[in-house]
Amino acid sequence: MATEKPDVVRLGNLKFAHYGAISYMKEIAPKYNLKIEEFMFAKGIDIAPAIVSGQIDIAASAVDAAISTRAQGIPIYIIAGFAKGGARVVVGKDSTIKSVSDLKGKKLGVARGGAQELLILAELDKHGLTWSDRPGKDVRIVYMAYADLNQALQAGNLDAISQSEPQASQAINMGYGVELLKPYDTPVGMPIRALVMTEAMYKDKPDVAARVLELFVEATNTFIQQPELAEKYVREEMFKNQISSQDYQDAIGNSPFSYDITVEHVQITTDLMKKYGIGRMSSPPVAADWVKVDLLDAAKKTLLPLDSK
Repeated sequence: MATEKPDVVRLGNLKFAHYGAISYMKEIAPKYNLKIEEFMFAKGIDIAPAIVSGQIDIAASAVDAAISTRAQGIPIYIIAGFAKGGARVVVGKDSTIKSVSDLKGKKLGVARGGAQELLILAELDKHGLTWSDRPGKDVRIVYMAYADLNQALQAGNLDAISQSEPQASQAINMGYGVELLKPYDTPVGMPIRALVMTEAMYKDKPDVAARVLELFVEATNTFIQQPELAEKYVREEMFKNQISSQDYQDAIGNSPFSYDITVEHVQITTDLMKKYGIGRMSSPPVAADWVKVDLLDAAKKTLLPLDSK
C-alpha cells in the first residue's frame, strides 16, 4: 500500500535541557505524517534571519527573542509555551555577593536577547541599581555567548552571570559557582519559552499546522510522563553525554516542561523589554495580535488525559 509522503517541517531549536521535548518531536513525527528537520542555533534571536529567508517553519525560543523577531515585522505567531523558568543568577564560589544589591560595582555576564537578560535587568531595576555595558553605572553588563559565560565566571573575569540551564546547574555542580537567586520575583515571573510558527504555515497549511501542535503536545506529554526517557534523550542525543544526571535533574527542576502561554505574559514581557531597551523596538507588537493558541487548545483536548489539561 502506498503511503502518503510526509510533510516536511523545518525546526529552529536551541541546545538547552528544557528544549528537549521540542527536539524529541522529530523522533515521533512519522506518526503524524510529518518529517521534522531540526537546525540548531546559538540564540533564539539568531533564528530570525532563517525565518526571513524561508529556511525555518517553526522555532523554539525565549519569548523575548520571539517578540524582537515580530517587532522587526517578521510574520510569526506564538502558538504554544514549552518550558518555564530556566534561569539562575550564579556568582563565584568565594564571592562576597549575597544579594542583588551586592552586585553594585561588579561585572555581570549575560547573553544578549535571551530571557536571562530581561530577568536580570528587571532584578537590578527592582533593587534600584543602574547598569550599562560601559563604565559609569552601578553594574557593568558584559554580553557573552551562553557557552562562554561559565568559563568567564570560573576564570574570575566576571563576578556573576545570569545563565540558562543546564549551564547554570553545571557551574554549581562543578564547584566554581553558587546560586545567588532564581530571578522570578519581578513582574516577568517565571519566563515561558515560546514555540513559534510562521504566519504562512499557520494560514496556508492549516492541516500541517494542526498536526505540528498535536505532535508537540504528544512529545511534551511523553517527557512529562516519562522522566527517565526525557533524561536519556536530552543527555545522550542532545548533549552527547556532556552533562551529568545531576546537571540534568537540577536543570529540569528549574525549567519544567509545559504547554501553555498567555497573551498577558507575552504583553508584560513586551512592555518590560520596551522599558529596558531590549531589542531596540521602535514599534513593539501587541501580544493579542500574534499569540494564537487555538491549535494548542484543540490538540490538548484531543491528546491529553483530563488531569493534564
